[in-house]
Amino acid sequence: MLTQNTQKRPILEMLSQSFLERIVAEALEVLSKVGVFVENKEALTLLGDAGARIDDRRRVLLPEDLVWRCVRSAPSPIQIFDRRGEPSMLLEGLNVHFDPGSAALKILDHKTGEARAPRTEDLLAFSRLTDALAHYDGQSTGIVPADVPEQIADRYRLFIALLGSKKPVITGTFAVEGFAVMKDMLSAVAGDEARLRARPMAIFDACPSPPLKWSNLTAQTLIDCARSGLPAELVSMPLLGATAPVSMAGALVQHTAENLSGVVIHQLAGSGSPIIYGGSPGAVDMRSGTIAMGSIEAMMLISSYAQIGRFFELPTHGYLSMSDAKVIDAQAGLESGMGAMMAALSGVNVVSGAGMLEFENCQSLEKLVIDNEICGMTKRLVRGIIPREEKLADDLFGDLADGQLFLTSPRTLAYMREEVSSPGAAIDRQPRELWQSKGGKDALQHAHERVNDLLTKHKPEALPDDVRAELVRIMTAEARRHGMDKLPPAVEQA
Repeated sequence: MLTQNTQKRPILEMLSQSFLERIVAEALEVLSKVGVFVENKEALTLLGDAGARIDDRRRVLLPEDLVWRCVRSAPSPIQIFDRRGEPSMLLEGLNVHFDPGSAALKILDHKTGEARAPRTEDLLAFSRLTDALAHYDGQSTGIVPADVPEQIADRYRLFIALLGSKKPVITGTFAVEGFAVMKDMLSAVAGDEARLRARPMAIFDACPSPPLKWSNLTAQTLIDCARSGLPAELVSMPLLGATAPVSMAGALVQHTAENLSGVVIHQLAGSGSPIIYGGSPGAVDMRSGTIAMGSIEAMMLISSYAQIGRFFELPTHGYLSMSDAKVIDAQAGLESGMGAMMAALSGVNVVSGAGMLEFENCQSLEKLVIDNEICGMTKRLVRGIIPREEKLADDLFGDLADGQLFLTSPRTLAYMREEVSSPGAAIDRQPRELWQSKGGKDALQHAHERVNDLLTKHKPEALPDDVRAELVRIMTAEARRHGMDKLPPAVEQA
C-alpha cells in the first residue's frame, strides 16, 4: 500500500504490521531452534560466553533475549563523514543515499562494447567520476583490479578510492588480514584512529553465506568493525529457490535470521558500535538458471526487509538501481529505474548498485552517468509536494488578463530550481529538429560524452601531500609483500 507520513513523503510499505511481526517471530524461532553455523573461533567464544548453545559442528542456537539485547544496543542514527571529516550521510528514518555497486570483476568498455578485466586507470576513472556526479552521496570500491596481486585487491581498491574522491566509501575485505591495512589507510586520512572512530568515513560490508552461515572472514569483519567503531553493513543474500525458500515470505524469515545473528556477533564484539541492516537478494530465472538480481522479486524483498529493519530501529541498506542486462539498453534502464524508485519509496538508507550490469558482475562508466540521473529523479520524488505560500496558487489571484506568463512571476523565479529538477546532459529534452541537427544522439552516446567531459574537467580535491605519501607507503609495502615491486604507473597520475 502507498501511504504518506506527516511530512508528505511518499512511502511504500509491503508488509502489514501483523505480517511483519510474524516474520520476525519465526526468524527468532529459527535462531533458537535451528541456529546458525559460525566458523570463526573468536565469534564462537563471544557467543558461548553470552549464553548461546554451541554444538560440535559449530552450530549456534541463539536465545531470543540475547538477540533482543543486542538489537537494542545497536545505535541509530549513524552519521557517516567524508574524507575531510564533514557530515555526508545521515542514516536514519527514511533518508535515502545512493552509491555505486561494488566489487565488479569486469568493466564494460565503450570503445569495444566488450566486458573486460579492469585496470588501475579504470578504478581511478570510476572514483573520479563518482566524485563528480552530484546524486551519489558515497562512493564504493566498485571494481576489482586485474593488474595487482589478487591477495591485495581489497586494500588496493580502497587506496584508489581514497586518492580519487572525498566522498565516504562503501567497501569490504577479501581476506582477514586486509582489515588492519585498510583501517591504517583510513586512519592516515582521518588523522588517527580516534578521529576515525569519531568520524567514520567508510562502511564495511559483511555477507553471511546463505542459508544461515557466517564464514571465518565475514564474522571477523563484524568483530573488527565493532572494535574499531567503523560501521558494518550486513549484506544477506537469499536467492529465491536456490539458497533460500522460493516463497518471498520464507526468504524474509531467512534474511531476518541471518541479519539478526550478524547483529548479535557484532554487538557482542563491541556493544554500541554502528551496524546497518541490509542485503542483496535475488531470484532464480527458470528460463536460464541464472540469479536475477534486477528482478521485481528482489526489489520487493528489499522493500520488505527495509520495513523490518526500521522495526528494529536500525539503518537499512539494499542493492538496487542495477540491471542484469549485458549492455546499456532498455532492460538496463527499466530495471535500474524501477529499483531506484522502489528504494526511494521504501526509505532504504544506503542504496548500492548504480552503474552495475550482469548480475552485479560488471561496471559501466556510462551507466554510472545515466543512473546518476535516475537517482536525482528519485530524490526529487521523495521531497514530495510542498505548500509554498499561504495561497497555494497565489499567482492565480492576480490580473490574468494582462498577458503576463508564469515564467515571469517572482514566485517562479524563487522556486523554479526546487520545484522542477534539471537533469544533466545524459537526458535529452530538445525538440526533434534541434536534436537531429546535433547528431540525433541516444542516451548512451550522451552519457559517453558526459563521461569524457567530466574526466577531462573534474579535478577531485587532492589529499595533503603527507597523507598521500603515507597511503602510498602503506600500499607499496603491501604490494611488495605479495611480489609486486612497485605500484602501477597510473597511481602517479592520481
